[in-house]
Amino acid sequence: MADLERLTFTIERPLYRRMQQLMQKTRCRNRSEFIRDLLRARLVEEHWEADEEALGTITLLYNHEKRDLSRKLTDVQHHHHDEVLATTHVHLDRHTCAEMIMVRGRAKVIEDLAQALGQEKGVLHASVAIGSTGRRLA
Repeated sequence: MADLERLTFTIERPLYRRMQQLMQKTRCRNRSEFIRDLLRARLVEEHWEADEEALGTITLLYNHEKRDLSRKLTDVQHHHHDEVLATTHVHLDRHTCAEMIMVRGRAKVIEDLAQALGQEKGVLHASVAIGSTGRRLA
């Protein structure tokens, strides 16, 4: 087991009630687990803001019938072959596709890649889910 520290803290009763509600929603088994999850989520945000190496997922929603769009999206990804780890392509209906692109690299590079993909004509939506390589979360 990891080297653990025992903490005691005081919060206002309304805030405590909100914490209990959040814990129920997230199905955390105990307060320690809940607080660890909150801290790790904040650390991931800090790593991202500091432009450290990160892991992320870019999600695209686009009209596959738009001329040359699939080729353009693939070309952009090939220009970032060092960052793109894997791509999953899903046909949502006759005209609409979703693509999830797992990426690893500096946060700014990932954001720039998502922006470049999202600016292609025919892309309906582009978003980035930020993640961490996990190196500094323990």
